[in-house]
Amino acid sequence: MVKLRRIVPDVVSDQTLVALTATDFVRDAARLMKHRRVGSVLVMDGDTLSGIFTERDMVYRVVADGLDPDMTPLSQVMTPNPDTIDGSASALDALRAMNERGYRHLPVIENGRVVGIVSRRDFYGEEKAEEEKHPAADDQVTQLRN
Repeated sequence: MVKLRRIVPDVVSDQTLVALTATDFVRDAARLMKHRRVGSVLVMDGDTLSGIFTERDMVYRVVADGLDPDMTPLSQVMTPNPDTIDGSASALDALRAMNERGYRHLPVIENGRVVGIVSRRDFYGEEKAEEEKHPAADDQVTQLRN
């Protein structure tokens, strides 16, 4: 049996958000992702999450479509209003939600505010093995609405 880790504080703890605004350009996101060694950036409007931009978005929506990263704003290629997960959810809940929806990154919300992001690489092998044995629907993932 896997020890039940909670997203906050066991997976996300004092995480510095990697974020830009919708008017920032793809090149800005790429440079920030490279500098911080992450696979996504949160797109924020003040304290409100408006979208997420990932490595996958860069490949499918920018490079493959021949867009200029210096001229393309994140608003044009981000995933708007991304699904989120509550910080009180278990790591296994987050992994299940990511597997069910095909996500590699999932923003974490606590008390209505973005506190971090989890990615597939944040999970232990035991959690991954448990998810494969007992896949289940996740009630903890919500659609964040403005």
